[in-house]
Amino acid sequence: MTEMAQPAHGRFDPPDDICRLGATELAAAIRARRVSVVEVMRACLARVAAVNPHVNAIVSLRDREELHDEASAADAALARGEAPGPLFGVPMAIKDLAQTKGLRTTFGSPLFATHVPDVDDIFVERIRAAGAILIGKTNVPEFGFGSNTYNPVFGPTFNALSHGMTAGGSSGGAAVSLALHMLPVADGSDMGGSLRNPAAFNDVYGFRPSQGRVPAGPAPEGFVAQMGVEGPMARSVRDMALLLSVQAGYDPRAPLSLDGKPDFVTDLVPEMAGRRVAWLGDLGGKLAMEAGILDLCEAALGLMEEAGALVEPHVPAFDMEALWRAFVTLRHFTSGSALKVFYDDPDKRALLKPEAIFEVDGGLDLVAAQIFAASQVRTAWYRHVLLLFERFDVLAIPTAQVFPFPAERHWPDEIAGRRMDSYHRWMEVTALATMAGLPAVNVPVGFSADGRAMGMQLIGRPRGDQAVLNLAAGYEAVTPFGVR
Repeated sequence: MTEMAQPAHGRFDPPDDICRLGATELAAAIRARRVSVVEVMRACLARVAAVNPHVNAIVSLRDREELHDEASAADAALARGEAPGPLFGVPMAIKDLAQTKGLRTTFGSPLFATHVPDVDDIFVERIRAAGAILIGKTNVPEFGFGSNTYNPVFGPTFNALSHGMTAGGSSGGAAVSLALHMLPVADGSDMGGSLRNPAAFNDVYGFRPSQGRVPAGPAPEGFVAQMGVEGPMARSVRDMALLLSVQAGYDPRAPLSLDGKPDFVTDLVPEMAGRRVAWLGDLGGKLAMEAGILDLCEAALGLMEEAGALVEPHVPAFDMEALWRAFVTLRHFTSGSALKVFYDDPDKRALLKPEAIFEVDGGLDLVAAQIFAASQVRTAWYRHVLLLFERFDVLAIPTAQVFPFPAERHWPDEIAGRRMDSYHRWMEVTALATMAGLPAVNVPVGFSADGRAMGMQLIGRPRGDQAVLNLAAGYEAVTPFGVR
């Protein structure tokens, strides 16, 4: 792994006034001509130059003069009276698992180290159309495998708040960029917690939308691989709602995308009083959990109760081991199968990380009956959560089972004396929302005694994205947590 200078915790200079702004405030200031797009770009690039060499969160950074020219053109368009989009002039960097036309997209793999797409992913098209200026990409694990952001193309990304610790993943670069005010808002993606985990590890918010809310692709396969979704990350719930409003909405190229073009900002109303919360904890001892995590979550739930939420411990009466095995099977089937074309070429296989080989190997032995059985378990779990939502408004559970760990440790093979049997078993806690296609938000809950960040998931009803955002906004209003 690449060695990189890192200042001790707290040694970064504070961001300037422009970089302190979130996307909502920044876009409003640009539209009102209180600040120019050129000024915003200069401030952003200065912050990146000062901070990014120590954490390696933003990669494939575009040429400074190109970005200055694009910012100048945006100012000229605004002066001509052209209507600005909701992200007009806002600098963004897209996660390096998403295709960006004309901008290098490596997927963290040496197989794509020089790949420059000729198309944008659908949500990237929408971000550009909303007026954002793309300054580069955010770093990821190779092909997004593993909740620790490192790869052989760019090296590791380090935690924003804890010296030498992992940023989480796979949206690690995005989370660190937000936490250190290099970006005002960021996109991420999530199958096994890739939006939620790095948000928790870096003290920011991350929202996994309902399945189909943000159209995927365009991709070679559009009907089966539905566990992974795109979504927003931010330092505030309102900024997440803004980006989700840009990302979301039906597109015919994504056949299972949801109808409508919702505006999550207009309907964002902080809610807390009377909300019925099921506290799932460690699923009655099913999940190995590092000491201190449950305590932080329960303290945060106590603040929610003080604000009027009704919190009740609950352990779902469901075979959680069967659910995990179904998740693993379906991940082998989709993610593993997608990489088989590289696996079949010995030269390319040699460049795949062990976790990628694990997924392909797992898919090779699958038969149709196993895949169908896994889908049946997934369906049974969905029906079970429908019953839970007759009684509760939201399910609460920790976002991760360990605090951030040293970045050179690829993944925790043991938690609280219990062995982890795969590279992703330590993130089993995130599979509950994924397997039911539910909206889930990471909300910060504070820090361990030695300063490592943690978060909690608030999981909502199917397609209840607005309600989850509203509850997260209520949480934000009554708790002191998170980078502000």
